[in-house]
Amino acid sequence: MRPSIARGLCRALAAAALLAVAACSGNKSGVPAAPSAPAAGGGVTAFTGARLIVGDGTVIENATFTLGPDKHFGLVGSTSAVTLPAGVTKVDLAGLTVMPAIVDAHTHLSRDRDALIADLKHRAYFGVGAALSLGQDNGSDVFVVRKEVIPGAALYRLAGRGITAPEPGRSDIPYWVTTEDEARAAVREQAALGVDIIKIWVDDRLGKYKKLAPELYGAAIDEAHKAGLRTIAHEYYLTDAKELLRRGIDAFAHGVRDTDVDDEFVSLIKAHPGFVLIPNLPERGVATDLSWLSVALPPAQLEPLQAAAVDNAEAQAFFAIQARNLARVSREGITIALGTDGNTPWGPHLEMADMVATGMSPGDVIVAATRNAAAFLKLDDAGTVAPGKIGSFIVLEQNPLDDITNTRKIRAVYLRGDKLDRTAY
Repeated sequence: MRPSIARGLCRALAAAALLAVAACSGNKSGVPAAPSAPAAGGGVTAFTGARLIVGDGTVIENATFTLGPDKHFGLVGSTSAVTLPAGVTKVDLAGLTVMPAIVDAHTHLSRDRDALIADLKHRAYFGVGAALSLGQDNGSDVFVVRKEVIPGAALYRLAGRGITAPEPGRSDIPYWVTTEDEARAAVREQAALGVDIIKIWVDDRLGKYKKLAPELYGAAIDEAHKAGLRTIAHEYYLTDAKELLRRGIDAFAHGVRDTDVDDEFVSLIKAHPGFVLIPNLPERGVATDLSWLSVALPPAQLEPLQAAAVDNAEAQAFFAIQARNLARVSREGITIALGTDGNTPWGPHLEMADMVATGMSPGDVIVAATRNAAAFLKLDDAGTVAPGKIGSFIVLEQNPLDDITNTRKIRAVYLRGDKLDRTAY
């Protein structure tokens, strides 16, 4: 990704900081009728009156949903259709909007345990319930944290050490492979450690380095599939994206960035029904008001971010290519999930606004940031507010379907059934 100065500064300062279902009144959406209420409500909390964005494209006006002692959703539906048992604790959310916790499917998080947990807690503050770190994750701490459920912190998933050609311009954490045997051995080693996905870099850094050759990433993809793992690629050029698809890649961590995609590209993706695109858009290059971050960041950190958030014609042109490509892929019905790259805890809120700027609807963007991203991380009990799913959700002051930037107006965050303490960032 080639971000603008504003987003680059945003990421750099963030890293430093971390170290210090019926629409309206009917049931047009296909939401199943509320199940019969249990006989007693001990230990059950009912949230009533909010507009509920389920996460699957469904919206329920004046909804009621419950959380049981197991921290999972129980009853979910229109308030008029839900019969609550006696003895439930009620929380009135009238006038507010609820959506599932966000899932970020492309990050690069810290590797030291304390710093990594801080990353995950800062993400939770901004309503992120899980994050996938892609390819620069080594050491023992990352695999220990991968197995933990840490109170007040987002869940952590990882790709371990990614695979690239020898590339002095990148961290030496990824494997630098020059033969098919080396590529396969790298995959086997990471598979044995229990990674969630295999990351591959295919990029020449605008002509600075030799790209990973097709026979090498093809071997890595093949070996990953033999191990029951999916593969995700950092790619830049349309020609590379097409060859990666021909070799069986499962997801892209970026959209195509050099030119507009064509019919062949779309056909290649459609030949892989499980394929997921994580567009990870660059900065739009337009003047932006970042005052919403003042509740979390001190002036010394916020001021340079705001100063850099200005119009930039070069960034606008770079964004425009990827905006057209995302719009095309979205129209074609290809699965899209949200990812932000880097280590900016509030990045998903910027990314969602960028996705809407490409022409996607706020509703579709929320689906990408919740249900689709959770499915990509194989979090089967997350991503939607539905019976049996884990109780991770955000309470918003205003409706993001009217204005996607309303995802930033957070009243409360619940992670796995517990309300997050957001009194301090």
